[in-house]
Amino acid sequence: MTSTAQARKASSADLSLAAPAVLSRQAGESLVDQIVRSVESRIDDKLLRSGARMPSIRQFAETHRVSRFTVVEAYDRLVAKGYLESRRGSGFYVRERSPIAATGNMPRAVETMPQQLDVVWLVRNMFRQHPPEKMPGSGLLPSDWLDGELIANGLRAISRQHQNLLLQYGNPQGFLPLRQQLQPKLAELEIAVTPEQIVTTSGITQALDLIARHFTQPGDTILVDDPAWFLMFGSFATLGAKVVGVPRLPDGPDIAKLAELVAAHKPKLYVINSVLHNPTSTSLSAAKAFQILKIAEQHDVTIVEDDIYCDLHPGSAVQPATRIAALDQLNRVIYLGGFSKTLAANLRVGFIATSAEMAKQLSDRKMLTTLTTSDLGERIVYKILSEGHYRKHVDRLRGKLDAVRDKTIKQLERVGVKIDISAPAGMFLWADTGCDTNVLAEKALQEGYLLAPGSLFSPSQLPSTRMRVNIANLAQGGVLRILEKHL
Repeated sequence: MTSTAQARKASSADLSLAAPAVLSRQAGESLVDQIVRSVESRIDDKLLRSGARMPSIRQFAETHRVSRFTVVEAYDRLVAKGYLESRRGSGFYVRERSPIAATGNMPRAVETMPQQLDVVWLVRNMFRQHPPEKMPGSGLLPSDWLDGELIANGLRAISRQHQNLLLQYGNPQGFLPLRQQLQPKLAELEIAVTPEQIVTTSGITQALDLIARHFTQPGDTILVDDPAWFLMFGSFATLGAKVVGVPRLPDGPDIAKLAELVAAHKPKLYVINSVLHNPTSTSLSAAKAFQILKIAEQHDVTIVEDDIYCDLHPGSAVQPATRIAALDQLNRVIYLGGFSKTLAANLRVGFIATSAEMAKQLSDRKMLTTLTTSDLGERIVYKILSEGHYRKHVDRLRGKLDAVRDKTIKQLERVGVKIDISAPAGMFLWADTGCDTNVLAEKALQEGYLLAPGSLFSPSQLPSTRMRVNIANLAQGGVLRILEKHL
């Protein structure tokens, strides 16, 4: 082989990195769109490096069993979008992209050095629309586990109503029939509430933002569990709040440490997952719920109870589950819920339940920042809840999770991952790999898999051997080969 040929071979893109392993003719997007999206993602993730020669049109077409016309159109689109360049007589190459281009309308490249992994890195990659089996670090159930037809039927039914309903603002406090429908739902959790005490939000994210803005000033402290949902750390920090973690144990927070931190920091808020905690899927014991409430009353702390995974729990009659809001009846506790995990993330329908006076204040704040939330999404959720479809739907979801949980634990343990915290419900495992999961996530990303390293779930962001595993996305097992290879 000549030196020129060797150099050309060394700079060529690996066919396995150039497109999905399987192009689906049953997918909702065309073959051209699938190829374009896949190549864009691999270039953004720096799996395809600048200057690498793409497979020839003939080679690509034969390998992926598509027509040459399909490949030509996909390559031409990638050239037009600035991802590839065409060199006459030589082929197509990954284009050198300037920093300005990378921060414009095109997706930003992933930071691949382990020390650069942060919350933004994980969230950005979660939105890249990779197949679920490539995203065991994701916080969503696979789309084929959900019921798209249920959402579509609701949308069609609403579209047949008076068209003016689709053209106007909704109610700043939220669609009233939905708030009325939430009243008996919360009553099942022993939380007494009226529609006037509920404010709808664009998911839990907006709910937490509204509450944090209402209760805190720059320099105030907000307590969170450690580990906990990573997105709120950055959100609270942008408001100037100091975010302090309370060690989380299998039955709730470390009460002695909570009392110590409350006395030292005088926090305005304590945000907690009581049931199916993210990322461990453990639930709060009744004893600890009483102790938390007692400490909050002594030091005038408002508790924010995030119960987004509520409907994935089988109920207190089957497994113990205590909600602080049920003990307090919304005096000191603000309760949050939503449907993004069980119905559709894109609906962005959540809610806040609190005192009537606080609901009015938060509704006004919501109105001044975003006017209203999506009346259309709220009407769809109302239809699903009111017609009785939702209960059967979440029963099916719980059944699917139960069917894969034990199998997934055994598979992980077989490749060297330790599962010392195992909850009987929920979608997550808090797994111990025995190594720095920032480094592991970096290695997995090089092979196209998204992991969720444990460092991101702590306000301290310190290296961790833990990682969050979505058992629904791990069910197909592709990432197990990666773990076995690197552990």
